[in-house]
Amino acid sequence: MKIRRLLQFNTDQFKQLQALMHVLSPRCVLTEEILTVALQSSLVYVAEEGNRIIGMATLCIGCTPTGRKASIEDVVVCPECQGKGIGEALVRRLIEEVGKNAPIQVQLTSKPVRVAANALYVKLGFVRKETNVYAMQLED
Repeated sequence: MKIRRLLQFNTDQFKQLQALMHVLSPRCVLTEEILTVALQSSLVYVAEEGNRIIGMATLCIGCTPTGRKASIEDVVVCPECQGKGIGEALVRRLIEEVGKNAPIQVQLTSKPVRVAANALYVKLGFVRKETNVYAMQLED
């Protein structure tokens, strides 16, 4: 397995990423435009076996008046490859990348039903914060 930053994509890779995003959230509709913007505005990493993308994770880095912050987003591994350390390898690679911007706070969110993912994040040193998360979907 190889982990690398995705800088561009072809049609086959795009289809593989669409399938992965569907695993993460069946409501997710990944378009080529959204993926292109994501590649320009964040760091998207993929785990590959041969020509097959078997996992992905995204790192967003920014700065606010309270300091540098990073957010790990969209960590997903194809179902038949789960439990093999791929998600852990992806998150470790992102932590390594964000460490180049230290001091920085790294955050991520995960649904409670993703038991294995939540256990992984605790194992890697993330601490669960007591907070409320609010979301608002704006439409055209």
